[in-house]
Amino acid sequence: MTLPLAVVQGATDGITYLSAGLGAGMVAIGAGLGIGKIGAAAAEGIARQPEAANDIGGRSVILAALIEGVALFAVVVTLLIALK
Repeated sequence: MTLPLAVVQGATDGITYLSAGLGAGMVAIGAGLGIGKIGAAAAEGIARQPEAANDIGGRSVILAALIEGVALFAVVVTLLIALK
């Protein structure tokens, strides 16, 4: 007994959307963990050496922005794959 093509296509569409949602979620979690680690390291560095607060703070903001950019790119690619 073979399944109609519409049933098979519907099942693969569901798996595609599920994997796109999981991929976007994993990207968001990874970006959050990365930015949290940057913030923790910056706070510890400023606590150890307060005179370098401006340098540490500026560099941590730049790093956080780069991580956000990569995360946004990954989410867009994940969703474009799902809409293919």
